[in-house]
Amino acid sequence: MPTTPRELFQRMQECWLSHPTALIGDLLTDDAVVETPFAPPGRPTRFEGRQRFLAFADPQRAALPVRFDACRTIAVHDTRAPDTIVVEYELTGTNTRTAKQSTAAFIAVLTARDGKVALWREYQNTLAIMHALA
Repeated sequence: MPTTPRELFQRMQECWLSHPTALIGDLLTDDAVVETPFAPPGRPTRFEGRQRFLAFADPQRAALPVRFDACRTIAVHDTRAPDTIVVEYELTGTNTRTAKQSTAAFIAVLTARDGKVALWREYQNTLAIMHALA
């Protein structure tokens, strides 16, 4: 099981690329907080608790017409808190309806506790994501 924030992020990347509907549920603490401050209008921006997040995200991810092909880490920044990192990454996927491949940039804050993700705050390039899904 991953123990450091860097190892957790690496495991998350593996999950995203391993299966079209893979999620990171088993990597989250029961009381995890997942935030997406730049979520598209009408979508929640904060989930408190793994089950609340998965109840929303599982069906959303299953319906997403994207196969993730690559996840490139641009940078990992340590913070003053040893259990928290800031990651810059790009996720490349193929729209399964159009076969169009696109890449979107992300920045995320990951805080680990007891070998799991306690906080995942992801800043998404929602415009790039909308174009990829069009």
